[in-house]
Amino acid sequence: MQRGVELGRFITFEGGEGSGKSTQAGILANRLARAGRPVFATREPGGSPAAEEIREALLSGKVWQFGPFAEAVMFSVARADHIDYAIREALQQGKWVVCDRFIDSTRAYQGATAGVPRSLISALERITVGALSPDITFILDIPAQEGLARAHERAEGTTPDRFEGQELMLHERVRRAFLDIAEEEPERCIVVDASQPEAMVAEDVWEAVLQRLNP
Repeated sequence: MQRGVELGRFITFEGGEGSGKSTQAGILANRLARAGRPVFATREPGGSPAAEEIREALLSGKVWQFGPFAEAVMFSVARADHIDYAIREALQQGKWVVCDRFIDSTRAYQGATAGVPRSLISALERITVGALSPDITFILDIPAQEGLARAHERAEGTTPDRFEGQELMLHERVRRAFLDIAEEEPERCIVVDASQPEAMVAEDVWEAVLQRLNP
């Protein structure tokens, strides 16, 4: 860390398809910037040049043909590069990092839903993430059917990605997995009702940030 520079904060957004993660992450990043905080807005998979290349292979489904463990490994490879070449430096520069998806998505999609053992998911986290942990993780919760309807409306005219194309039952399992994570780690995770209007969700997020991190 540079001398005299306060370490930044790390905020992540998680949730199922159509829950509004990208939108809310963008709104929060803009509000933090207006509050005078330096901000680095990013996403997963992606966020660094190498990770963005991996993102294309993951979302197209090319990696899925090799099974859920291979997919979990590739997400972890992308995450390691993202941390090493983007997130860690931003935090050391005193920036507030706002990330659309992080470790909990791997836990929910490849772990709880696709069946990769928790011990293997945890081992991948130890290798790629180490002691790095978000200060706050917002779990944007929405019924799976409503979220999918939003996602399909947003992507009208395009081909659904690997995850949007899953059956409703699997999306329900993803939702349950995220809620289980929030229950296990209440000191980190905050569940927000994402079925509310966008502005109300944004206010809930901002209030939580004010209370916990006081930007």
